Amino acid sequence: MTLLAFGINHKTAPVALREKVAFTPDSLVAALASLKSLNGIEESVIVSTCNRTELYVNVDKDNPPCLLSWLADFHHVVKDEIANNSYTFEHEEAVKHIMRVASGLDSLILGEPQILGQIKQAFGDARHSGMVSAEFERLFQHTFSVAKRVRSETDIGANAVSVAYAAVQLAKHIFAELPKRSVLLVGAGETIELVAQHLKEQGVKRLAVANRTVARAETLASQLGADVLTLSQLPSHLKEFDIVISSTASQLPLIGKGMVEDALRQRRNTPMFLVDLAVPRDIEEQVNELGDAYLYTVDDLQHIVEQNMASREQAAQEAEKLIALQVVDFLNWKQAQQSIDLVKQYRERGMSQRDELAEKARNQLAEGKPAEEVVHELAYKLTNALMHAPTKALRKAAAEDNTALTQWLAEHLSLSTGSDTKEG
Repeated sequence: MTLLAFGINHKTAPVALREKVAFTPDSLVAALASLKSLNGIEESVIVSTCNRTELYVNVDKDNPPCLLSWLADFHHVVKDEIANNSYTFEHEEAVKHIMRVASGLDSLILGEPQILGQIKQAFGDARHSGMVSAEFERLFQHTFSVAKRVRSETDIGANAVSVAYAAVQLAKHIFAELPKRSVLLVGAGETIELVAQHLKEQGVKRLAVANRTVARAETLASQLGADVLTLSQLPSHLKEFDIVISSTASQLPLIGKGMVEDALRQRRNTPMFLVDLAVPRDIEEQVNELGDAYLYTVDDLQHIVEQNMASREQAAQEAEKLIALQVVDFLNWKQAQQSIDLVKQYRERGMSQRDELAEKARNQLAEGKPAEEVVHELAYKLTNALMHAPTKALRKAAAEDNTALTQWLAEHLSLSTGSDTKEG
């Protein structure tokens, strides 16, 4: 079996493509079932976030499926569009990649902690769908342990940052007196919770939460002392907010150009700052065409990300060394498992041959065949059966003039070669 990691991320693909191949919670179930039906796939986990869509699969190395074709077909996307923006890692590099991703070393903001929880969720979904066996269980549990060690043994998590933090930092740069501004949060998931936390730390007093599920919005709002809106109330209330930060799982934009245009008109063209952290987009990109609306997507946060990167590079280097050692640790475990499987297979075959011949001997004795003949035949056939594979290997090594292999076989079969004798 071979481990493969295939996907796209914020480094290789623009948000326009990432949103095309993003999986919703509902589509993820169907996707895992679809992958399971492909020939050659033994295990699979699908990780889908704002910044990446990745397939981790354990495949038959002699019959690997085309993951590119599957992803393109599932999302009805032109295959070349994905091919030109994707990457594939195999075996050791795939192990290293998943550990780097879980540790936040491959994130838009270096060291951000959200991704570990997202991978844990993806792994749980795959396990629930019956797509996880012993090897992936070991790989992902080991990966989670490595990610925790990276955070505890390096400074990668110092002065914690995230996409949410970057959004608030950007708002702070645009509005000098951030605490006096009114902020609308659209969504009530983990990202919005982080945004809210950072806003409160900056002293923002007036907050409102709008969400499709009102109960969830109320839960978050109660923690913030915020107002609650339904999504249907957005058109009539948008004008009240200086800052709008959105992150939902909606498949269609919730805030359109016309809605923002109406809000600006009622605000007498007082500027609005909008941050769209969702993939697919929550806010129509045409909003950027409006003179007093300043719209930023996750891709636009790169500048702030780069500023934060500088202070974390040393910690990242330490984390890379730790991960390199843990990759070797996992591969050693995998190799040991393969050795155990081979030993088990070899012993089972030998015992099967023994039992088969013993049963035949018992039948011959029951039929009255002389015991001496039965014992002689049993010993002869059992010896031939057990000697067949080593004999074949020795002959092959000799035919290929493979001295190293011949000596290795001789040593482990307790044989002597001409080179072992000395002149008297």
